[in-house]
Amino acid sequence: MRTTSHRTHGARRALAGALLAGLTLLTPAGTAVADGPPASASPAEDGAGPTEAGTTFRTATALDQGQTGTARASAGDYLYWVFPADAGQRPTVEATVKLPSSARSSTSTWQLDVYDGLRRRQACMYGHQTRKAAADAATVELSCVLRTVRSWSEPWASDPLPGSYYVRLTAVDLPAAGLGLPVGVEVKAVSEEQGGAHDVDGTLSEPLVPGVSVASAGETDAAQRVPSADGPEDGWASGWWTDRWLWTVGGGVLAALAAVFGYSLTRGRGRPAHVPHGG
Repeated sequence: MRTTSHRTHGARRALAGALLAGLTLLTPAGTAVADGPPASASPAEDGAGPTEAGTTFRTATALDQGQTGTARASAGDYLYWVFPADAGQRPTVEATVKLPSSARSSTSTWQLDVYDGLRRRQACMYGHQTRKAAADAATVELSCVLRTVRSWSEPWASDPLPGSYYVRLTAVDLPAAGLGLPVGVEVKAVSEEQGGAHDVDGTLSEPLVPGVSVASAGETDAAQRVPSADGPEDGWASGWWTDRWLWTVGGGVLAALAAVFGYSLTRGRGRPAHVPHGG
């Protein structure tokens, strides 16, 4: 009986050590997702971007994540930029409209919209997508936090998918006296990695990046290519590896150890104690 007790105690100690090892294996993955910096916040990507903006989807200016795009425009214009977003990222778009003193004669309302590669308007989780500027306001700040980009979605759904995302900035409520007045604009797009908790089964065969050539009005021998954002440096969808694999493998290891521990207990209890024969 003492041998069985020692064996059970040893199995319990082994299981406790395995559980601690498994938790150590799983903990870094969760910490990396929670405390890691946004993917676009690296010094290599952060910096000044383009100094102009497009006026239509077809002339949108390409903008890398982490860059700040600037433009000088006239109040009432539609301004367009395009940036890439991959699966597992939650993009945030920020825009600042600088109103010179000559453009502060009356109130105005500005709006920031984001569209995916299929030109479907994406809803903002939170942020200030539309803001009204007072007559004496020098700047107007807008923001839009999108939902996490999914690697796959149902055809009828409007979930964000990997590909190009178009930013449109314009004044939606502007008096006639304010049309054409000069304004300055700054736009920036960044993303935060959400980790394997948002992974789904399935991937797109190709990201939603418009790349077909379309003929514009008056062109016969040439075609104008629809602008799109450059993809991530390591490729779209970031490969097959995600931290979801760590949780899957770790859970399997812990389940196997629990099965071994249970078997050792039942095996120890099933053996009858040795009873010496009397003389």
